[in-house]
Amino acid sequence: MQPRLDYTKASPGTVRALFGLEVYLHGCGLEHGLLHLVKLRASQINGCAYCIDMHSKDARAAGETEQRLYLLDAWREAPFYTDRERAAFAWTEAVTKVTEGHVPDAVFEEVREQFNDKELADLTMAIAAINAWNRMAISFRALPGGYQPGQFNHLLERQAH
Repeated sequence: MQPRLDYTKASPGTVRALFGLEVYLHGCGLEHGLLHLVKLRASQINGCAYCIDMHSKDARAAGETEQRLYLLDAWREAPFYTDRERAAFAWTEAVTKVTEGHVPDAVFEEVREQFNDKELADLTMAIAAINAWNRMAISFRALPGGYQPGQFNHLLERQAH
């Protein structure tokens, strides 16, 4: 597979805008480990090889276990996740697959037990952001494999201050 175009060069303004959202999310107060897993789960659903590669590497570098990474796609059957993580994964799936039920009330009630209003708004924006990144990477066939863990962390840190 060959990349179709380098969207980071073709439209740097859109990349800067999405990256600005990532800077906010990096400092919003949600657990970084949870954000890695949510981004990985949405990327799995969307089949985005580039983002699966990136977020599995970042999660592992941040201390996530191999077992939890391998079983994320089957999180409902695996006993290794907290109630808060499970609620976030259910929310991630519902928001990512919005055309399959328009985010059911039962999923909303479950996530409301684990997240306050700000956290839920931030979590939803994180899900929207990774879905946008997935769509860019998939549409233009970004190649997985070359990403290094934490490759953009210096930009997140610098931009946040």
